[in-house]
Amino acid sequence: MTISEKIFRYMDAAEMLQIDFARKTGISQSTISDWKRKKTNPAADKISVICNTLGITPNDLLCDNENKTQDNERDYIIIKEGSEKYRLLTEFECLDLRKKERLMGYLEALKK
Repeated sequence: MTISEKIFRYMDAAEMLQIDFARKTGISQSTISDWKRKKTNPAADKISVICNTLGITPNDLLCDNENKTQDNERDYIIIKEGSEKYRLLTEFECLDLRKKERLMGYLEALKK
């Protein structure tokens, strides 16, 4: 499957119209139409904005399912700087090993 085919598949899944996709990405509708009609792929400098708009990772768009774990989940996540998840991760990284282990214990207990 080409990258452009994947883009349209993700757009369909998000129920996003081509005109909405164009507005959100700043990519012209004619360029997007060319991807579909001519089966061409977007320029590399557009990948980031496309992925952000579709809520996917570059790996989701550019690769086959190679980087998925056995449970069909990503073996990594992308966290937006400034988000709560980002803050949580950066605070966790500042902890010493003992505190990290305690926090992981709390997380396990919360899952029960």
